[in-house]
Amino acid sequence: MSMKRESWEQTQSRMVALGEDLVARARKAGADVAEAVVGEGSHLSAKVRMRAPELVEEAGSRGVGMRVMVGQRVAVSTTSDLTRAGLARLVEDAVELARLSEPDAFAGAPDPSQLSSPEQHAWLDLHDERIDGIDGEAALAHARRGEAAALDFDPRITNSEGATFGRASGARAVVTSGGFRGVTRGTYASLSVHPVADDVTEGGAAKKRSGYYWTSKRHHEALEADDVVGREAARRTLAKLGARKVETQEVPVIFDPDAARSLVGLLAGCIQGGSIWRRSSYLLDRLGSRVASDLVTIVDDPLIPRGPGSRAYDGEGLLSRRNVVVDGGTLRSYLLDSYSARKLGLESTASASRSGSGSVSPSTSNFVLQPGSHTPEQILGATERGFYVTEMMGFGFNAVTGDFSRGASGFWVEKGERTFAVSEVTISLDLDRLLQRIDMVGDDLDLRSSVASPTLRVSAMTLAGR
Repeated sequence: MSMKRESWEQTQSRMVALGEDLVARARKAGADVAEAVVGEGSHLSAKVRMRAPELVEEAGSRGVGMRVMVGQRVAVSTTSDLTRAGLARLVEDAVELARLSEPDAFAGAPDPSQLSSPEQHAWLDLHDERIDGIDGEAALAHARRGEAAALDFDPRITNSEGATFGRASGARAVVTSGGFRGVTRGTYASLSVHPVADDVTEGGAAKKRSGYYWTSKRHHEALEADDVVGREAARRTLAKLGARKVETQEVPVIFDPDAARSLVGLLAGCIQGGSIWRRSSYLLDRLGSRVASDLVTIVDDPLIPRGPGSRAYDGEGLLSRRNVVVDGGTLRSYLLDSYSARKLGLESTASASRSGSGSVSPSTSNFVLQPGSHTPEQILGATERGFYVTEMMGFGFNAVTGDFSRGASGFWVEKGERTFAVSEVTISLDLDRLLQRIDMVGDDLDLRSSVASPTLRVSAMTLAGR
């Protein structure tokens, strides 16, 4: 890849120059607005299973995308053919497609006065040279150590679905005819371990129980140690032994961070501008109203150093900013790009995301339920009787109505302690009431993914069992 044969300064200059050339060509061909995105990157994935290598996969990519507007007619086009002829065809296709498109009264680029400049862009420490240097052998070694720690943890761990180490690295330049120029680069690495244990069900049948644990960060040094990940994966797998159903009832439900993150992710999809103007969200016309308990504050913050979803500017070139979406239970903001803001008669929240094809839509960055004051142990100890969720399965959510129902597994809680494992049950409650019934929020936030939450407890949900 060219990123490894040249300095970062040279890479930036080359990518911006290509973007500027494409924009100039499109403008000359008749586009009133032209925007180019130039991207390149690489990824590596290595998997072992039962201590033997199973997969090493490495790939690189380079491509450009364009969004052009002829009047209020919009089109996007993309190519990985960076030859002279390939780039000429890209521009030709984009402009021609725009001319053939139906006009959209809300189409348009941001006002140039809103665009950011490179000197305004925060340094967010998103790239780690060490991750760039991990080869297939080193990745396999990470995966081997993680799986070995799980297999050696306890003789009841008899099998494995494998351990996978992955790393990704990429750079992207955005150039627009409005005058914006921006280049970013970032890395990401992760390790996941999935051990399997033998179990006997209530009816005496043999069953396999699988569990997992994972770590992921932008910087190698911040990853949890391979053996720590493996041992925790083994502990979580063994804790599932003897899992059984419980009676159908209404009880308090505690969600561990991974399960709680799924709930926050559902809300994320309902507050993006596209869902609002399409009228496909239960939060339509709810700005300023109560949508969660007083304990819930959710922030979309793209400016967290080393954050998995961090960005110094949005996909349209507006300077990134911290948006408080839910403040003490009250919905304060949707997340909008310029288009959805025009549709709704509001202002952009600098939440645009640009895909490799050049298309733009609203998105979250680091969408985080802010931590509370209780430790997970305190939340558990304050629960006389209830259900502690560690995993959810299936997809049972209607964004228009807010109806929520998911398969779940975890642990039964009696007198503030986890007692036995629970599986094959369903939890349900519409998301509106679910968020408003949150009565405890933990202090154990871990930003392993761009949507994140600490442990939380919902005062009452329907649990359907036997």
